[in-house]
Order: sequence, then C-alpha cells, then structure tokens
Amino acid sequence: MKEFALKYGCNPNQKPASIYMADGSELPVEVLNGRPGYINFLDALNSWQLVREIKTILGMPAAASFKHVSPTSAAVGLPLSDKLKKACFVNDIKGLDDSPLACAYARARGTDRMSSFGDWIALSDECDVTTAKLVKREVSDGIIAPGYSPEALEILKSKHGGAYNVVKIDANYIPEVQEKKQVFGVTFEQGRNNFVIDKNLLSNIVTKNKDLPEEAVRDLIISLITLKYTQSNSVCYAYDGQAIGVGAGQQSRIHCTRLAGSKADTWFLRQYDKVLNLPFKPKMGRPERDNVIDSYINKNEEDVCADGNWQKYFTEQPEPLTAEEAKAYLSTISGVSCGSDAFFPFSDNIERASRSGVSYVAEPGGSVRDDLVIECCDQKNMVMCFTGMRLFHH
Repeated sequence: MKEFALKYGCNPNQKPASIYMADGSELPVEVLNGRPGYINFLDALNSWQLVREIKTILGMPAAASFKHVSPTSAAVGLPLSDKLKKACFVNDIKGLDDSPLACAYARARGTDRMSSFGDWIALSDECDVTTAKLVKREVSDGIIAPGYSPEALEILKSKHGGAYNVVKIDANYIPEVQEKKQVFGVTFEQGRNNFVIDKNLLSNIVTKNKDLPEEAVRDLIISLITLKYTQSNSVCYAYDGQAIGVGAGQQSRIHCTRLAGSKADTWFLRQYDKVLNLPFKPKMGRPERDNVIDSYINKNEEDVCADGNWQKYFTEQPEPLTAEEAKAYLSTISGVSCGSDAFFPFSDNIERASRSGVSYVAEPGGSVRDDLVIECCDQKNMVMCFTGMRLFHH
C-alpha cells in the first residue's frame, strides 16, 4: 500500500486527507480493518515508537494508551496485584497472568481510565487472544501492533460492529534520519530524535543520596521514554513498571508536575479499600464507574455521595472519602519515580512531587537554580539524576 485515503484530516472540514511516503515507496503500515483517521495515525505512529523503545531497552512486552498525540500511560508486562486488578476492572479476565502483553495493556489502560476513554492502543508484540479480549470490551478507537494471532484478529474485527481500526506495522521499518512537516505552508526539517534512553543516562547522580535500585532505574526509563512522545512541556510519574501520571502540554512546568501528581494520586487512591469496595449497582458499566470513582476521589462537579445522587450509582449510600483519609493514605506511598522533559526551574516541583511519594527524579539539569532544586531533594532524601538531555516533543 503506497497511499491510504483518510476520512478527513484533524477536523471534518479538512479534506482531502491521506498518508503516503514522500519517495513513493510502500507504507510501513497495513490497515487490516476499519478506516483510521488523521489523528488515529498520529497516535498510532507515536505510540508504536514508544512501546518499541521500551521493549528494546527493557526487554519486556510493552503497551501504551494514547489520546490526542500524548500517552495517558505506558507500561511493561508485569503481573498485577489483586488490588490493582480490581482497580483496573480486569479481575475477571481469565488467563491475564499468563499474558505479559495483556498485563501491560491492563496497566496502561487502567492508569488514567478517564483519559483513556476512546484511546488508541499500541502493543510491542503480536496481539494475543487475552489482550484482544481485554481490548474488545473497552471503548477504544484502534490498535497498532507488529502482528495479530488469527483468533485475536477476528476478535478485534468484531468490535465496533466490524469497523474497529486494526493496523499492522512493519517491526523492521526504520525511517529516514531527517524528518519534515509543514506548518502554514512552511516546511520544517530536523534530524529525528533517535537519542537512546537507557540506564547509562542515569549515571550522573547529583544528590547526596545515590541509592538507585533497579526498580527505580526501570521506572525512570519508562518515564523518560514516555516523555519522549508526550506533548511538551511534560512531566511523568512512574511506579511498578508503568507511567501512573502524565502531565502533558502545559506552559508552566509546575502545572505539569501538579497535573501528573494529581493523576498519580488518583491512581493510588483507586486502590484504597474504601474506593475498591464502593457499592456500585451491578449493571453499571465501566466508563460510568470511572466517572463516579473520579468524582468520589477528587470531589468534582457532582457530590456522588449526596442524597438524590447516590441512588443513581450505588445500592447503598457510601461514606465520603475525606481529605484527611486521602492525605493519610497517600503519605504512606514512596518509591515513585518522576521524569521531566526539561529542567525544573524551581524547587516547588520537588515539593509537589514529594507529596505523591516521589523518591527518584530524572531531569536534564541546566537551570540557574539547580543548586536549590538539589538542596530540596537532599532535604527530602531523594535521589536525583541529571540526564543532560532535553526531551521536547511537538
């Protein structure tokens, strides 16, 4: 396939739209089902690069959940605890523990389920049946992978009334070194960001505490590779083999840190017993449960515990989650890793990160206030690495 006609561009008024190779060669992708759109392919090609790099560096199956050209999460295929399975709504998936790839997607999708609603999925390995069954029951726009087992492909083709977008990518495809794009009729050209993110990038530890365990190395690598494909400015918290909070596209870095920290807090609180045991009505769907859980934790527009509201969602009126309870629970969390795509200009980022259990930090360094940021890390006994490499993505 040398050219694929898209339904339209970013918006319905932007026609015609297509993807093709500038040199006239074959596209590295094959559409096996559906008709992906412009944004779908932006998500597909960015998310594929992310999971491919994580798999290459860490040697583990990886999955990502993407929305509007940024990841909601990325994860490797580690088994899920019973609490995490319940929080991610996958405790009923048979054979989950036997499929590292399914575990990776269960983690990625379960991190920020509000943002992942209608996601694009990327898998580092051939999609198996267990992963396909997990994907089928979630609200998703499409999937990209290097292959699909015959049964998995049939399961995916049956989704969305047969219109689900399924894309296969050539795992051996390597793009040209120079990349180009147009903005307002002006052509931009730059060298591709082929910078390798591995444990060697974390060797410059600038804090007094230099104890960086292998689990933290893994999580910092996941965080930094995730940032490489996240719209800047961006900050990413990672824990237990997955990105648990991504703050994307903010003009101020502290806003990135707060946003990512808030998402990480919500992820942890979804595993709090009081949240896990909310008495939902049995026929309530997962997306609606996600909305209610988010409101219950974050005190959003609707008080879901109030009279006249709780009856819509629960079999009995639940006790509210108090701010004191949430704070006490989150205060027990530690060992979280935090990456930033550019230097932290002020120590307020470290202060906010510490409230979400961050113990390990990786950032480029280079701020005129580096000494103050390091001092703040030292006060909190954090380990911080200066990577010397900015990871802006636009």
